Amino acid sequence: MGSQEVKLLSFWVSPFSKRVEWALKLKGIDYEYIEEDVFNKSHLLLELNPITKKVPVLVHGQKTIAESFVIIEYIDETWNDQYPLLPQQPYQRAIARFLANLVEEHVMKPAFVAMCATGEEREKAMNVIREAMYRIEEEIKGKKFFGGENIGYLDIALGWISYFIPVWEEVGSLEIIDPFKYPATYAWMTNFITNPMIKDTLSQRDKMIDYFHNMKREYSST
Repeated sequence: MGSQEVKLLSFWVSPFSKRVEWALKLKGIDYEYIEEDVFNKSHLLLELNPITKKVPVLVHGQKTIAESFVIIEYIDETWNDQYPLLPQQPYQRAIARFLANLVEEHVMKPAFVAMCATGEEREKAMNVIREAMYRIEEEIKGKKFFGGENIGYLDIALGWISYFIPVWEEVGSLEIIDPFKYPATYAWMTNFITNPMIKDTLSQRDKMIDYFHNMKREYSST
């Protein structure tokens, strides 16, 4: 099953796509990378993911899987003899999934708003982030990675924080993650981003800053 051809439809600045790249790299899975223009979607993307029409999409032989968290679990279960990602214990797996979803709703979305917005709207978004970040800080205290000594599922799910948040902070001229309030999280960010396998997949920072400046301008004009 694992030897079938693997393709990943991705977008260079998508944190969701990056997660899948990281999972594939950590598992040592060979795959074909297909860059998508999300503003001018290909027939292939529309055919493979007609409902949400979003990346990432993983193609494994004749099977197509969408949504980054679902894809990561599929990868982990399909190549289960290579570098396990999810915790072995059911309770720990449940906590990892819970925290991944918490950060998606309470950090990623409001952090993007905080980058783009000003005044009361920004402050409201920042309050949501602070509450979630205290929970994350407690979880990572005393550990190198959420997965222990090695990068695991939750590290992959939250890994975008280590690279995207500093870019969003620069674009929005604000501080989203205070290293003094969240020292364990800050140390984890450095551990994650300096891992050679992760480092190799990161998009060019200057290019990302330009991209998100444009996103901010679009947000402000709506």
